[in-house]
Amino acid sequence: MTRVHTTIVVPVLLAALAVVMVLATGFGAESLPVSGVLEVLEHRLTGRIPPDPGMDTIVWQLRVPRTVLAAIVGAGLALAGAAMQTLVRNPLADPFLLGVSSGAGVGAATVITSTAFAGAGIWALSGGALAGAFAAAALVFAIAVSQGGLTPLRLVLTGTVLASAFSAMTSYLIFRSTDPAAAQSVLFWLLGSLAGADWTRIAVPLAVVTVSAIGLIAAARWLDALHLGADTAASVGVPVRELRIALFVLLAVLVGVLVAVSGGIGFVGLVVPHAARLVVGPRHRALLPTCALLGAVFLVIADAATRVLVRPTEIPVGVLTGLIGAPAFLILMGRRYYRFGAS
Repeated sequence: MTRVHTTIVVPVLLAALAVVMVLATGFGAESLPVSGVLEVLEHRLTGRIPPDPGMDTIVWQLRVPRTVLAAIVGAGLALAGAAMQTLVRNPLADPFLLGVSSGAGVGAATVITSTAFAGAGIWALSGGALAGAFAAAALVFAIAVSQGGLTPLRLVLTGTVLASAFSAMTSYLIFRSTDPAAAQSVLFWLLGSLAGADWTRIAVPLAVVTVSAIGLIAAARWLDALHLGADTAASVGVPVRELRIALFVLLAVLVGVLVAVSGGIGFVGLVVPHAARLVVGPRHRALLPTCALLGAVFLVIADAATRVLVRPTEIPVGVLTGLIGAPAFLILMGRRYYRFGAS
């Protein structure tokens, strides 16, 4: 299969992302004209006060932060998925393989079902989810290291088993809760939602995704070698043990922060890296930026769709990404010329 060069792919995806972000901002319980969205954006970016305060509030204060957060989360999950598949050398790996999402679910369920956090608002929910994610990552790391090191097989097995245990803990917290709305709230969070986005929640995930992207791209040659196996990587001078530890820590922080602000949005980190490999090939210097942009475009479109399919209400974005991602993944794997890691 002929690969497309990144000098073509990246500008095309950047343009596509800009277009879908503007269009997505107009979708919601009440549709807004593209001209009105562009007018607000023009006035805000030039520092002038928009002529319509109502339109300004809807566009700039509600929908633009949500669209921006969708792009950030989509890019971060896709990057994490590509890096995770390299770390464990498994085409079925996704960002939640380390049990980070399940650990975050325990933290979120604890906050939602506990009356002690009733007045703390959404920051308590994000903080609880982040604490649970980091605790889960630390436990996976400690168990894997104590039993032989961060080998791909040990990471996969440890993460999978502990994820099941964390999911059981979440179910128990829901079961023992006396609040009838707690189960619904926890389920909605676990399925992923960007409904609580505002400008105050953008800076941290943006910084983490940006730093992670820079670090991964800088280590692209080492990741290429690691993808071929630990022995191959070591033979060309890659510090395999240190690289695995660094990747583990980076992915734990990246996924933990993203899950804390958006919940468990599945399939983005599994499907998008495979789609990117079909376009630009397996080399990480081309794969990683393509993954980030494809993930951003995909999640912005998916989030916009959740706001219009059953409006005036909305469905969790994780439901839609799963419905789209499962058949898309099967179609990608059905391509005769596709092989994980093929050059």
